[in-house]
Amino acid sequence: MASSEDEGGNGGSSEAGEEKETVKKRRLGFLATAWLTFYNIAMTAGWLVLAVAMVRFYMEKGTHKGLYKSIQKTLKFFQTFALLEIVHCIIGIVPTSVLVTGVQVSSRIFMVWLITHSIKPIQNEDSVVLFLVAWTVTEITRYSFYTFNLLNHLPYFIKWARYNFFIILYPVGVVGELLTIYAALPYVKKTGMFSLRLPNKYNVSFDYYYFLLITMASYIPLFPQLYFHMLRQRRKVLHGEVIVEKDD
Repeated sequence: MASSEDEGGNGGSSEAGEEKETVKKRRLGFLATAWLTFYNIAMTAGWLVLAVAMVRFYMEKGTHKGLYKSIQKTLKFFQTFALLEIVHCIIGIVPTSVLVTGVQVSSRIFMVWLITHSIKPIQNEDSVVLFLVAWTVTEITRYSFYTFNLLNHLPYFIKWARYNFFIILYPVGVVGELLTIYAALPYVKKTGMFSLRLPNKYNVSFDYYYFLLITMASYIPLFPQLYFHMLRQRRKVLHGEVIVEKDD
């Protein structure tokens, strides 16, 4: 009998602990969902503001010259704000690879701060408009998809747009980024910006010009992997195909 009571006591304590843990997880789940909903609504709104500003500028000026300068503050704020997505992965409220998210977000930060912000002569290049348009449409679609999904009310058009627009927008954005980096090369080579020459007290050297060449070359292996991953996700989500990943 005593043994039975002890077991009962342990069981009650265990059930109480599990119940507290469940409540804690629910509370954390609610807070995470609330934050992610707010974050995605804010990002959707931010990129919509950018889209409206870009269209208004072109309608008023009739040219893309000066477009980047007019929208750069908004672009820098919302693109830099996206660094939180890496944090979301690290703390586990979003089930996405930290590495993949880190590469995607950091490449955008790189283009905004270390290319177009730092090298002003290229800000009026056609290629800048190319990646800006691709980014803007992509992000409006992506963040609205996440928002509606979190609210459990996902319109089919948003879902369809999320898994179809990228087919064109992703390559367009990549071409725009590569052409912009290419346009920056002469200026970087001439000025030696962000480069560290020998001799110096650190006894190390860094050439930003060659770093940009390596960055451009890295698109060759990375772009197909990410693009075909999205195509597989498209088949899975829109057509219900079961994707079997092959072991290396």
